[in-house]
Amino acid sequence: MWEVVVSQSVDAPAVLALAERCEQVDGVAPLDEVSLLVVRHGGQGQHLSVHDGTHLLGYAQTRSDALGWVVELVVDPDCRRRGVGTRLLRAACAHAEGRPVEVWAHGDLPAAGRLVAAAGGQAVRSLWVLGRDVDGLKTPPTPPGVHLRAFRPGEDESAWLGVNARAFADHAEQGRITMDDLLVREREPWFDPEGLVMAVDADGALLGSVWTKVHTPHLGEIYVLGVDPAAQGKGLGRVLTAAGLDHLARRGVAHVMLFVEADNSAALTTYRAAGFVAEGVHTRYRIPALWPALDRSDSDTMEV
Repeated sequence: MWEVVVSQSVDAPAVLALAERCEQVDGVAPLDEVSLLVVRHGGQGQHLSVHDGTHLLGYAQTRSDALGWVVELVVDPDCRRRGVGTRLLRAACAHAEGRPVEVWAHGDLPAAGRLVAAAGGQAVRSLWVLGRDVDGLKTPPTPPGVHLRAFRPGEDESAWLGVNARAFADHAEQGRITMDDLLVREREPWFDPEGLVMAVDADGALLGSVWTKVHTPHLGEIYVLGVDPAAQGKGLGRVLTAAGLDHLARRGVAHVMLFVEADNSAALTTYRAAGFVAEGVHTRYRIPALWPALDRSDSDTMEV
């Protein structure tokens, strides 16, 4: 029987190859950006893996956020329904040390649904994927006294972090972005200062921004859009959404997607008015604390 190996290090090429294979099969990435950054660059998190002696059959990552102990896992499509996912999730729960355990099901696929159902999981959060083509863009007028410009690396980081923290004060992930997190993203291949559009007032103070990504020649993303609470009510959300779409259109992408919390009614109103429609969902499930204790020995974990 396979062993679940728990480690502070990770075989990054193997995990990235497994994640890419699963995305090709499932049509959705199995690991979120934070997990992938931890795999590529290191950081706080615990790595769990299952091998057959030669190949990586499954991988899970555990880390903490403002809401509890987060688990993301991926299983080779050829090895599903053989207990790999169950063993990974049980081992991750066993190492949570009494903290609440929540697991992301990206795309809420049937395989993930079966796994969390067997563990007694209950949905606690939904992240919607919205999308639209870039045809027929409409640009709302910029409010008086507001100027749009590109992000300036080495100059704008502190101001951006301040507005981001205030705009996402209640967000479990985005509101906790640090300077180190920001600088890691600036080193990513997709980073483009022109694609981070800043809205500033007449004195140069930052009011809000929209950050974009180009994933492929055909697909772009409204990555982060935040407005300082003190600057809300001026229509900056609409202006920045349009600015992000315009930038991506000029980069040649045909379709734009974004993620938004299902209970963020203000953002949903803005995005729907901009022509975005629902295209998918990611669901976060809470696993009962008693589940791993039913048979802790079944996890067969090995510390390395």
